[in-house]
Amino acid sequence: MTTLDNWQKSSFSGGSDGNNCLELASTPTTLHLRESDTPATILTTTPVALALLLEGIRARSGQ
Repeated sequence: MTTLDNWQKSSFSGGSDGNNCLELASTPTTLHLRESDTPATILTTTPVALALLLEGIRARSGQ
């Protein structure tokens, strides 16, 4: 796997430098998600697949 150097912290993580946040890195075709307290575990997906997952979650939460 290519080393990802552009990890960004979620805006919901607050301003602290603690290890309780979601981080995101991207390439032109993939999104990479990780928890800052376990950075070696990375979830990789595509923007389309993530959008469909979020759409499904939103639809079910409205029921």
